Amino acid sequence: MRIISGEFRSRRLASPPENVPTRPITDRVKEALFNLLRGHFEDQFVVDLFAGSGSLGLEAISRGAVHCLFVEQSRPCAATLRENIESLGVRDRSEVVIGDALSAALPARFRRPPHVVFLDPPYAMMEEAAQRRRVLDHMARLAAHMEAEGFLMLRTPWPLNDADLGHESLIGPETHDYNRMAMHLYQPRPGEASLRPPG
Repeated sequence: MRIISGEFRSRRLASPPENVPTRPITDRVKEALFNLLRGHFEDQFVVDLFAGSGSLGLEAISRGAVHCLFVEQSRPCAATLRENIESLGVRDRSEVVIGDALSAALPARFRRPPHVVFLDPPYAMMEEAAQRRRVLDHMARLAAHMEAEGFLMLRTPWPLNDADLGHESLIGPETHDYNRMAMHLYQPRPGEASLRPPG
């Protein structure tokens, strides 16, 4: 894994230990995602949930985000995340929370309304209806604390029916599929506005 662009372009990132189940995002897919959200990181606060080694949040920092809140429940993954933060010298722009990414108390840790929130839950969670609804309900709670023009990004296995991924309090999803996975973009719902393309 590496940083694709920005201040730390081409810097390598450490991966979690081999005995820890993870689904690292490929450089190609990460580049496509950040191209979709081009211009949405400079001077912004972002949140990286189910952060793993921090690939998404650290890419956002490299592209100008002023701070990222990382939440990861696995201690081995969190140790790798901290290693990557130290190697890039961005401890002053990062906060690592070891805990539940779906905690209702999470917004209390927001320094200011986030502009982008990344969610990369385990695929098994998204494939089970009750757990999937739990994730979507949590996204709706987070959206209430976000900037009105901000975005939430949800990564899931593909295919999943968009009808199973909608929420009455969110605009979206706008889905981009990449072979066996997909990225879904949402926005907070200010009324009945439609999803505006990033950029």
